[in-house]
Amino acid sequence: MKLATFNINNINSRLENLLAWLAKAKPDVVCLQELKARDTQFPLTRLANAGYGAVWKGEPTWNGVAILARGAEPVLTRDALPGADRQARYIEAAVDGIVIACLYAPNGNPQPGPKFAYKLAWHERLAAHASELLDTGLPVVLAGDFNIVPEPRDIYATRSYDDNALVQPESRAAFGALIEQGWTDALRKVFPKEEKLYTFWDYRRNRWPRDAGLRLDHILLSKKLVRKLKGAGIDREVRGGDNPSDHAPVWVQLE
Repeated sequence: MKLATFNINNINSRLENLLAWLAKAKPDVVCLQELKARDTQFPLTRLANAGYGAVWKGEPTWNGVAILARGAEPVLTRDALPGADRQARYIEAAVDGIVIACLYAPNGNPQPGPKFAYKLAWHERLAAHASELLDTGLPVVLAGDFNIVPEPRDIYATRSYDDNALVQPESRAAFGALIEQGWTDALRKVFPKEEKLYTFWDYRRNRWPRDAGLRLDHILLSKKLVRKLKGAGIDREVRGGDNPSDHAPVWVQLE
């Protein structure tokens, strides 16, 4: 199984990009974030014509998450984390015996402030649910835009992000808490020493041509799936295409 996560940054504006990548990369499962579309605006017919079944949770203007499965229909198990939340940031489905959790975590800026507090509270809810998923003993994937740079080497050399919510100790501790639970960062498992595993390049200040990137998009695997991990990568060329998202797809190959 080839499983990918891709912050598409408006699915309808970048549908042609998405379809072209699906045709070339042929992922079996895809987690999408930032749909920026209502439920009724989700391009189900175009995706079905490309061979993908889908479940999704939309929201006007912001957020939105979806899970695609090639030649299959994902079985929806949850469309939000436990607890009250109106924002479309989490969706969960079963595909071929694997629980797929797709997430778009809050950015948290500016910090300090209510948005940062919401980010940390959201990650606490994620951690609680992630622990319950591990307790099931099922093979589980947590994939998406975590909006956290886990380590200093996961961001280009700069001081401009020092006050950013993405790199704060509390944010990194939230990511670390998941690792301590027993989740494995698949990209780091495959590339333990790589210094430039970037998945996001801001549109501003010429950051893509300068390769001034950050690693925000992650695929975490439960123990049963770590044993099946055969490869991983970042499809950077997608970020360099026409009308691109500011993120690139991240993928893993499972046995």
